[in-house]
Amino acid sequence: MINKLLTEDTKAIILLCGVFGNDRFNKPLSLKEYSSLVRWLIRANMRPADLLQKPNIAEASLGCGIDRQRMESLLSRGVELGFAVEEWQRSGIWIISRSDTDYPSRYKKHLKDKAPPLLFGVGDRSLLNGGGLGIVGSRNVDRDGEAFTRYVAELCVDNQMPVVSGGARGVDQISMTAAIDAGGVSIGILAENLLKKSLERKNRYAIADGRLLLLSPYHPNSRFTVGAAMGRNKLIYAMADYGLVVSAKAEEGGTWAGAIEELKRENPRPIYVRVGDKVPQGNNKLLDLGAIRWPESVNKENLKRQLAEITANNQRQKPIEQPTLFDSVKNTETSADGEIDVSSEKIPNTIYEAVLPIILKELNSEKSQDELVTRLNVQKNQLNMWLKQAVEDGVVEKYSRPVRYIAIKSKMAQQGV
Repeated sequence: MINKLLTEDTKAIILLCGVFGNDRFNKPLSLKEYSSLVRWLIRANMRPADLLQKPNIAEASLGCGIDRQRMESLLSRGVELGFAVEEWQRSGIWIISRSDTDYPSRYKKHLKDKAPPLLFGVGDRSLLNGGGLGIVGSRNVDRDGEAFTRYVAELCVDNQMPVVSGGARGVDQISMTAAIDAGGVSIGILAENLLKKSLERKNRYAIADGRLLLLSPYHPNSRFTVGAAMGRNKLIYAMADYGLVVSAKAEEGGTWAGAIEELKRENPRPIYVRVGDKVPQGNNKLLDLGAIRWPESVNKENLKRQLAEITANNQRQKPIEQPTLFDSVKNTETSADGEIDVSSEKIPNTIYEAVLPIILKELNSEKSQDELVTRLNVQKNQLNMWLKQAVEDGVVEKYSRPVRYIAIKSKMAQQGV
């Protein structure tokens, strides 16, 4: 009874990670658990759809450490899934997974294995290409902030740039409404109740016109939670070319946390900040942490080029830090609510732990051992020991004929699972 419009991979993923109706007995896989399962699938040369065959579940359970009975119970919910998908599609809601060809490539490239396994959406799928400006800020924004938000959203429309935001009260809603009212395109990344939002009259008209896409990694009827709102922030930045913080309280709230998380990424989206005498203190603190001043004089006819030039100049002015194999390693952890803790530092216990992040960075594409020796400037026998350990730990895959290596996370992104 599972809807035939879903790919076999997506059926398996939604059974493993989705929530249906009032089901309280089956705990779906978390993002961390699903990514662990995907790493095993890649090593076993399987895809999620292979788990629809019961004999494969026991092997997968053993390989990734997820309870077999739990996996079997999740994957046996085909009838419930069929009813749920039918109800969602009657409301115009579609579902895509990381395995689908139209899953946003921006999420795979920018978030890698932190990209959500499932996305629920309403609107024109071509808007999944994203781009434009991600506008975020406080729910309780002042009048100056409101006026600035509308002005920038209308600028984006004039420059054929989508406005990406979160759909919440305040800056999010103001920016999206201003863009739609000006005849532009908006992409809303929602943390709650996609279905209800899609049925609002103004949104229905914009969706029908192909000018509004509503997207959420959460169940279409989900309620607001702080964890969901925080987890949504990274998706706003990843969908856009640039971010703009209109107002942020210093060291508190989702806007601040989302901007900090993005600024600390290895390759962050450029984040601009509104400046002035009356802006919140958080705006100025973000500048000290790497954000960029929104230009006082805006090129109304070519905002895209202006932002690209400012971003390029800002990057050239930053000091280039060359990491060594013995640099301390950032310990990125996932908390219970799914948020990424980028602030904690871990002192490596072994040299292998210290060098592993550098090796994985080099293995974002296939490389031979000789190539790695040259790039890392290390002894071949020592590198061989580290690579052997990385393969045993399940973070690097080894190919033969010829012998080459690749980081599992990079392979996951390439294969789209």
